[in-house]
Amino acid sequence: QVQFVESGGGLVQPGGSLRLSCAASGFTFSAAPMSWYRQAPGKARERVASIFSGGSTNYANSVKGRFTISRDNAKKMVYLQMNSLKAEDTAVYFCNFPSQSGAWGQGTQVTVSS
Repeated sequence: QVQFVESGGGLVQPGGSLRLSCAASGFTFSAAPMSWYRQAPGKARERVASIFSGGSTNYANSVKGRFTISRDNAKKMVYLQMNSLKAEDTAVYFCNFPSQSGAWGQGTQVTVSS
C-alpha cells in the first residue's frame, strides 16, 4: 500500500536551515507528482510545495524563494530544503500526493525558535 515516512525535522534558530526527507513506497514513484504539506498547531494543513514527474515545481507564496522541493526517483525520495526559516514555519511537515489521496504519515516536527 501507499506509504510515506518523513524525517529530518528538528529545532532550529530563526534564519537557519533544515532538509526534510520523505521515503515513499507502494506506487510507481517516478510517475507521481508529490507535495509537501505542513500543519501548525490550531491551523489547517496547508500545501507548501509540489514537484511533478517532469521536474517542474510550484510553491506556496509564504515559502517561495526560501524552500526548494526536489526528488530522487531512483531512491523514491522527496526532499524539502528549507532556508531562512522563520518562527511561522513551525509545524509538522508531511508529504503526500497533490490530491492528498495517500495515507498520511507521522510527519516530522519543525520548530523554529531562539
